[in-house]
Amino acid sequence: MDITPWEKVKLARMPLRPTGLDYINQIFENFIELHGDRRFSDDKAIVGGIAFLGELPVTVIAQQKGRNTKENIARNFAMPHPEGYRKALRLMKQAEKFHRPILCFIDTPGAFCGIGAEERGQGEAIATNLAHMMLLKTPIISFVISEGGSGGALALGVADRIYMLEHAVYSILSPEGFASILYKDASKAEQAAHHMKLTSKDLLEYEIIDGIIPEPVGGAHNDKEMVIKNVKGILEEELKNLLTQPIDQLLEKRYQKYRKIF
Repeated sequence: MDITPWEKVKLARMPLRPTGLDYINQIFENFIELHGDRRFSDDKAIVGGIAFLGELPVTVIAQQKGRNTKENIARNFAMPHPEGYRKALRLMKQAEKFHRPILCFIDTPGAFCGIGAEERGQGEAIATNLAHMMLLKTPIISFVISEGGSGGALALGVADRIYMLEHAVYSILSPEGFASILYKDASKAEQAAHHMKLTSKDLLEYEIIDGIIPEPVGGAHNDKEMVIKNVKGILEEELKNLLTQPIDQLLEKRYQKYRKIF
C-alpha cells in the first residue's frame, strides 16, 4: 500500500527506527569510537571511528539520534554543530591516509542553527566537507537511514554511492521550514511535503540516489534485523565493486555524478 510523502516524514522521525549506532553495532566488528575535532570539542550528534567489515578495515561515521528525551538532549537531537562536521572530516582524511573506505549513515533534521554554531562557522564547516569529500582518494558510501535534512545531511552525502531506506526522506529542509518560507504557515507542512519530492522513490527517479532499501510493512523498526542485514549486503557488494576501480577513475565518476546533479 502506497503512503503519502507526509506519512513517510512521520515514519522517518519515529524514535523506534534503528539509529546509526544500531547499524554500526550490528554490521561491523571491533568498532573504536574516535572523539573530537582537535579544535573545539566533541560533538555527540556525530559518532565516528574505525571498525572491521569482515576482514576489511573501514571508517564509519553516523549522525546519532536518541531513543528518549534525555538521549536526544545529549545528542542534540542529531543536529550537529560545526565541530561535528569537522570531526567527521578529520576521520575522513585519516581514512584516506590509511586507505580505508568511508561509510556514512545520515539521520538528521539538519545542522544546528544556534548562535554558537553560527559563530563557529557552521556554513563553512559544511561547505568544507562537501569540497573535501569530492576529492577524497578512497571509496565513500552513504545511507540515508531515516531523516536527511538540509546541508546537515548533505555534509555526509557526497559519496560514490548513496542509498535510502524505503521510508526515509532526503530534502533541502524540513517540510515545516519549507511551508514557513513558501506559504508563511508552518501548519501546511503536509502540503509542502507533497511538493518537495523528498521520498526515496522521487530521489531515485531524479537520479539523486543509487538505490532504495526495502522496509517491512509499517517501517524499519518492525524488523530491524532484516533491514540492517540488507544494508550490510549492499555495503559488501558495493565495496567489492568500488575497491577494484583505479582511484583516478573513481574520482572522475564521483565528479561527473555530482556535476550532473547540480
